[in-house]
Amino acid sequence: MRDKEALRHGPLGAGCAHLCVDMQKLFDTGSPWETPWLRRVLPVVERLAAAHPEAGIFTRFVPVERSGQGEGTWRRYYERWSEMTLEALPPDAVELVAPLQRFVPPGIVVDKKVYSPWEGTGLDALLRERGVDSLVISGAETDVCVLAAVLGAVDRGYRVVVPVDAICSSSDASHDALLELYTRRFGQQVETATTEEILAAWRP
Repeated sequence: MRDKEALRHGPLGAGCAHLCVDMQKLFDTGSPWETPWLRRVLPVVERLAAAHPEAGIFTRFVPVERSGQGEGTWRRYYERWSEMTLEALPPDAVELVAPLQRFVPPGIVVDKKVYSPWEGTGLDALLRERGVDSLVISGAETDVCVLAAVLGAVDRGYRVVVPVDAICSSSDASHDALLELYTRRFGQQVETATTEEILAAWRP
């Protein structure tokens, strides 16, 4: 259950950015990696993106080119998911879902090869250059790439706000468990709120 107090550390200002994680065709309807709730939360993610389009950063998960590539366990991972390599996928599979493409530009895209958007992407340097100190983190999946984004942001000292109605997973049980984790276990460093509450408090 979410703490009733929203944004207990005060309003969000000009140093806030919206980090939208992996809202891609790769995880949309019909994909072997389909996240069924993606379409349900998409209008809410759109609302976040539209409110502050200049503050949008959209990550894309980019698979390896072909089976047999990848470091360590990632090699084994793509042997299991050979149909999800770039050579096997449609050319546009890694693109953002269509409703979000209109926000780039002014938003920017950051490509990553692992769950975390902080590894080998230059994301932290980009945010520091822009004077970002707070992140609203939306997207997919709650218990995988969103989790990696949240923990990496916490480790780097960013204020982290998770919109509970703008994240999704292919596992309802894991999604619910992670909401509890974000709210209770990481309650000192992660704030959870609805998109409506976040937008009401975001005043650049």
